[in-house]
Amino acid sequence: MFYIYCPYCGEHREEEEFHPKGQAHIERPKNPEECSDEEWGDYLFFRDNPRGVHHELWVHAVGCRKFFNVTRHTVTYEILETYKIGEQPSITADERGQPREAAAASQEGVRA
Repeated sequence: MFYIYCPYCGEHREEEEFHPKGQAHIERPKNPEECSDEEWGDYLFFRDNPRGVHHELWVHAVGCRKFFNVTRHTVTYEILETYKIGEQPSITADERGQPREAAAASQEGVRA
């Protein structure tokens, strides 16, 4: 069993109080009417399944009932951070799926 920090309640609670709801940060197409069937199908049904760092949507079902995001390592099950909806993660994945600070990732993009 592990404990998850709810960014809204401000408490670490047992995992049984929470439910995963899938991949986080999925952007809905801006003009769905103009999407091809393949593009719409990709949006609805296909999700990333990385080996390493992954951003997920969770809900505190037994507590405050609010949705929030979790950055989790899928190999070790370690929860690296939790953050509110609308916020950006501070930890992202490198090319091998290992965690790195998002600020470091943006600095690398500037140098390249």
